[in-house]
Amino acid sequence: MDFEFTKEQLQVRDMVREWANRAVAPYIQEWDAKQEKHPEVLYQMGELGILGLPIPERYGGSGLDYVSYGLACEELEAVDTFLRVVMSVHVGLNSLTLLQWATEEQKQRWLTPQAEGKKLAAFGLTEPGAGSDAGNIQTRARRDGDHYVLNGEKTWISLANTADHFLVFATVDPAKKHNGLVALMVERGGEGEGLTTGSLHGKLGVRAGDTGWLAFNNLRVPVENRIGEEGEGFKIAMSAIDQGRFTVAAGAVGTIRASKEASLKYAHEREAFGQEIGRYELVKQMIAKMVAGEEASRLLVMRSAELKNRGGRNTKETSLAKWVACNHAFEAANDAIEIHGAYGYSNEYPVERYLRNARGAQLYEGTNEIHTIMQGDYALGYRVDRPLRCPQPPAQPFEEEAKQAAKA
Repeated sequence: MDFEFTKEQLQVRDMVREWANRAVAPYIQEWDAKQEKHPEVLYQMGELGILGLPIPERYGGSGLDYVSYGLACEELEAVDTFLRVVMSVHVGLNSLTLLQWATEEQKQRWLTPQAEGKKLAAFGLTEPGAGSDAGNIQTRARRDGDHYVLNGEKTWISLANTADHFLVFATVDPAKKHNGLVALMVERGGEGEGLTTGSLHGKLGVRAGDTGWLAFNNLRVPVENRIGEEGEGFKIAMSAIDQGRFTVAAGAVGTIRASKEASLKYAHEREAFGQEIGRYELVKQMIAKMVAGEEASRLLVMRSAELKNRGGRNTKETSLAKWVACNHAFEAANDAIEIHGAYGYSNEYPVERYLRNARGAQLYEGTNEIHTIMQGDYALGYRVDRPLRCPQPPAQPFEEEAKQAAKA
């Protein structure tokens, strides 16, 4: 087992870190306070190749492995969660799902422009009455010749007002619950009218991110836009969430690290009773917890990344990484506020933003309660993962590594 990152993986990490610290970090406090959206930042990510990191080169991506992908997510969230959310939604939930389930023609049509950063993509599963209970989806897809007629509403959709492509889940037969779902690719400005999007306001965190809703009113979607078969929608959605959870877990490591670094800086600068507050044992204890949480969480994320690199099923490991890392992130941000005292309660310092953002990560891509049940079921033997009809494609090797492997 090798715990060292390769030169190429470190290059990806450093490239993403340099860009995020230059293009976003100086402005994020203001954007967050004003709840400003800056779509131009997303297109910059596309130009740099960040939006296609784990997508094979033949589809416009960089063909990098999941360790590189995870490190990129960590660096983005260390600056702000809204950047990592783009990776979760555009890359994890949408693009990697197309790579796994779409036909070759569909990949050329949607995946390639997404990997190149020319089109932005979103994921439409959650509804006002269906979150963790995905089998209770009410959005209806009625077959009408060579089209589906889509009616319903989705909510808490990241990139709702920015995305060009939406991977939407609907039911063709509500009586079949999970077995009645279908996955459809919806294009903004597609056939006729019928798609409306809007923004959600008053969020606790991720305020610089585009979060909204989708409404479908007799929207006609060609059958050729269906991903997989009728009835496979639930399997496709769950495989997508495996990808999304990985990015959330990796991003949470970034929040832990950012909380730790802010706390270290403040602990050296702030003095109380004649000495740096870092000299006091209770401050040391909180920082030590951050160190342990960061290291443990990163190891769980990288374990999941290696399983993904091999193309294996990783639902259990990714769930555990997401659950553990997100809880550590919330605790680290909370302790960072404690270390900063009254200043931590204001937006003069970034730690209050870390806490607000970290709370959301304990809810989306599976609540803490969902992951608790999953891990308990795995341990008790009540839950056993079975191979999917479309196994996850293994990561593409780095070009130089591939050449060396070929020579060997």
